[in-house]
Amino acid sequence: SGAYWRGDERNPMLQRIYGTAWLTQEDLDRHLWRLEEAKKRDHRKLGRELDLFDFYDVSPGAPFWLPNGMILVRELERFAREHLDARGYTEISTPMLVNKKLWEQSGHWEHYQDNMFKVEVEDEIYSLKPMNCPESTFVYRRALRSYRDLPMRLSEMGRCHRNERSGTLTGLVRVRQFTQDDAHIYCRPDQLQDEITQLLELVSVWYKTFELQPSYRLATRPEKRLGTEAQWDAAEAALHDALRANGLAYELTPGDGTFYGPKIDIYVQDVLGRAWQIATIQVDLTMVPERFQLEYIDSDGQPKRPVVIHRAIFGSYERFIGILTEHYAGAFPTWLAPVQARVLPISEKHAGWARAVHEKLRAARVRAELDDRNEKLGYRIRDAQLRKVPYMLVVGEREAQNGTVSLRHRTGEDLGALPLDRVLADLARELGARASGLTVGRS
Repeated sequence: SGAYWRGDERNPMLQRIYGTAWLTQEDLDRHLWRLEEAKKRDHRKLGRELDLFDFYDVSPGAPFWLPNGMILVRELERFAREHLDARGYTEISTPMLVNKKLWEQSGHWEHYQDNMFKVEVEDEIYSLKPMNCPESTFVYRRALRSYRDLPMRLSEMGRCHRNERSGTLTGLVRVRQFTQDDAHIYCRPDQLQDEITQLLELVSVWYKTFELQPSYRLATRPEKRLGTEAQWDAAEAALHDALRANGLAYELTPGDGTFYGPKIDIYVQDVLGRAWQIATIQVDLTMVPERFQLEYIDSDGQPKRPVVIHRAIFGSYERFIGILTEHYAGAFPTWLAPVQARVLPISEKHAGWARAVHEKLRAARVRAELDDRNEKLGYRIRDAQLRKVPYMLVVGEREAQNGTVSLRHRTGEDLGALPLDRVLADLARELGARASGLTVGRS
């Protein structure tokens, strides 16, 4: 494959040559299978085939979400909001375009401005935000906070922009514009371990829904850092203890923490055995609390600095959807699938019952389509399978007379005639449980 010298698109294009060696023929065959399977599952290929998203040269590194792709985004947002609401988060939204004064205060202007998109407005320099954390402090600082107000958990579906080099852009997994499932938790030092423990529980619940197996890496203090040794000792101990409290094995990566606090990086393994770094739980001892002079009034009546936890579980919706698309090979669980069911009349004579079935599915809030094209039934079944539609409801004369449908799964399994009411009830259960498998007609 081609690669730019030192990853810079301004440098000459080079030819990269790969070589591998394996102990057994079986190992080699497994490796070759994974390579071939990865090509079939490439989210860029499936994104076009399934009408999920596209990219255009008018905005490199920024996906154009198509209607099917927007369904994925909205379903993941709904999933996230339900879990966060149940755990005491409140949602905020902050501006994308921000005066450089904020970034000077946060320190990003000094260390990160080359990765920021800038614009001049009325002789002032603004930037599209590359992250959400500095702006969340305005919400915290709106009122005098008491120790009783903490923890304060602020979530944000924040759209960010980072000026990545064009040669590094890769589909949805490396972009310039992305939306994070971000949150900032403002807490007392004595609440830190409990908050981290709850976050690790949340990560486990979320990833289990998608059949993703997480692994954990604890990154500790680097050589150059802010804060006192006592602060670092307490923060690292809180992360260690939270991981142990959840019974989680983890790898220690000494010196890989940020200059302002230790962190837990969370990786997931997909069906091909590839590891993807997605979530981060970052303890901020000094950067945000000190630079923005954050305080709360403690039980002794004295002002104290809160600890801030930065966390994103999906990482970004773009990257997570790219990973899920390859993980599922585009065959998303029914609750995520852009089209959940297709109604297929055998012929034009059965269009009336087909329309009635379609209307009942839509009334039950099932994302259903009616395919009454003048094509052979086999062609339309195959088309639904290629589009990864979970369920096909075939209707003919017998089904119209009996109030049934002939149910087929996208796997090709034919479950025969079933009462429509049962199909609707099974669908409701499957969607409500956000089940990973196809269960309709089996219960």
